[in-house]
Amino acid sequence: MNPNETLTLALSKGRIFDETLPLLRAAGIEVLEDPQTSRRLILPTNRPGVRVVLVRATDVPTYVEHGGADLGVCGKDTLIEHAAAWGGAHVGLLEPLDLGIARCRMSVAVPADFDYARAVRQGARLRVATKYVAIAREFFAAKGVHVDLIKLYGSMELAPLTGLADAIVDLVSTGNTLKANQLVEVERIMDISARLVVRPTALKAKGERIRPLLHALAVALAPASDGR
Repeated sequence: MNPNETLTLALSKGRIFDETLPLLRAAGIEVLEDPQTSRRLILPTNRPGVRVVLVRATDVPTYVEHGGADLGVCGKDTLIEHAAAWGGAHVGLLEPLDLGIARCRMSVAVPADFDYARAVRQGARLRVATKYVAIAREFFAAKGVHVDLIKLYGSMELAPLTGLADAIVDLVSTGNTLKANQLVEVERIMDISARLVVRPTALKAKGERIRPLLHALAVALAPASDGR
């Protein structure tokens, strides 16, 4: 099928994929293959003109912005970091819907025996490990706290345990991983949820197909919104 006649939705494996499926189903779209068992990176749906591409979560905005996909689903944290990497504005993306899925929070956590409040009060320079450099930088700058940011890509909880950092900034869902590693959450930076993003040129060129999908997703979200 001609790519110009196909709607391509970028999703990442894991929680976002799993929690997006019921919304797509409510909008009349069924993904026909399981990404956990299929080796394919482009998955068909029950709609001949709609397909799903599987990409890394951090790559979703890039695929949508540069035409590899028309729409995508990713966390607000990813969008903020993507915008910061390109000068502070992702002008190539629209965020028509907060899907309210993959909910978590961005927080500051420290070892249980570290007096974070005192360190901040005394103006200590904190070493902070995080994957979310832009979010952490803006948060601490607004508080007037001096930090040295250390970018890591995984096992954030290990940084304070090895002396690499005084604190971490990371996504927190249940908090169980923090507790298991003797870390405590000391500040909540922001609440995070997954957003549907669309490329403006795709909305213009394929609006007759994208707008009904946006409407169907909004309708699917309405009962959940009413119950919150």
